[in-house]
Amino acid sequence: MTKKILLSLLLMVSFMAVAQQSTSSPYSFYGIGEIRFKGTVENRLMGGLSFMPDSIHVSIQNPASYSYLKLTTFTVGGSFNSGTLRTFTEKEKTQRSTLDYLAVAIPLKKSGFSFGLIPYSAVGYRIRNTVVDTIQKFEGTGGVNKVFFGYGYQLKPNLSIGAEVNYNFGEIQTNSLKYINGIQFGVLEENTTVLSGFNYKIGLLYQRKIEKIDFYSGLHYNYNSNLNTTTEQTISSVTYSEYLSPLVVDELSQNQSTARLHMPNQISIGAGIGKTRNWMIGTEFTWNQSSAMGNRYDNITVASFKNGYKYSLGGFWIPNYNAFSNYFQKITYRTGFRYENTGLVIQNQTIKDYAFTAGFGLPLGGTFSNLNIGVEYGQKGTVLSNLVRENYTNVVMSLSLNDKWFVKRKYD
Repeated sequence: MTKKILLSLLLMVSFMAVAQQSTSSPYSFYGIGEIRFKGTVENRLMGGLSFMPDSIHVSIQNPASYSYLKLTTFTVGGSFNSGTLRTFTEKEKTQRSTLDYLAVAIPLKKSGFSFGLIPYSAVGYRIRNTVVDTIQKFEGTGGVNKVFFGYGYQLKPNLSIGAEVNYNFGEIQTNSLKYINGIQFGVLEENTTVLSGFNYKIGLLYQRKIEKIDFYSGLHYNYNSNLNTTTEQTISSVTYSEYLSPLVVDELSQNQSTARLHMPNQISIGAGIGKTRNWMIGTEFTWNQSSAMGNRYDNITVASFKNGYKYSLGGFWIPNYNAFSNYFQKITYRTGFRYENTGLVIQNQTIKDYAFTAGFGLPLGGTFSNLNIGVEYGQKGTVLSNLVRENYTNVVMSLSLNDKWFVKRKYD
């Protein structure tokens, strides 16, 4: 059994080490980049539902869920993306892989706590724009990471509350090059932005049995406050070649600025019905105050943020979790759908994102540990107004290792 778990862990590590860049979306140019974290793999494969209490899986989205844990859990999740970027006239394929989260959760008597790391957002774009004799190139890398600590407490057998504190930190590097044919030198602007700040989350989970059916509901509110930013900007004159990196001829200016980047508040509420360790179906609505979101630069006039929202629908089915002879009956089958208005508006076009999901939870031998794997197929953006439409397929995978810790020995 130990060998199977180690093999699964090595599979996870190799799966996530295929590439380094965690996004290739041109929409990561705005705000703090593309929001990468969409829930644990188990929740993500159900469209992102986050109100389901679980005794062996960590639901990072709602801290109230930690009070339902029965075993100490270590979980790590990652994804591999294969996509196509399209405009009216061009098409380009992309590939990337990323670590999505790493967390440890420990149960207590009537409560539980969890801590971990989440690569929350990512910047990764390379854009070229040619108008008559003017060539412009834009590149960006980096993102924001989140270290979290959450605690959940069970007020009653069917009611739990939770709270979480997050420290956000990261660095985003961008540069833009402008070159005009016939002029000896081009202009290169380089920006390095360091971001940091705290945000907080509270959660609530409620469940009760109505005759033979279980009713589940949950709510979590994310108060995101501000990120402190420090930007180092350098503008230089450079030589330009189509095939070589720009070579600095003269540094024209260098300055440093500080600012506060406001982050949006977010609230999610969901409900569903089912039977414990058998099946569940539910839906969830998330409202995002993205109209308060700011860009890293004030000179962006073609884009703005409005309030966003997301609908999720999904569920799971376990034929017989206690089966001994038939392994397939113990597998957890998950599926879902999500539709999201991101709140980002570019040239009067609202950027939307939707996806269908499906996957499996595979028990590892006679333990409570499991390997979760699935596929997310979706589309983001539009080709209208000279924008980009992304068609993507995400293969997502997580490993959840569960065991009892701090057990007092009966014999020395």
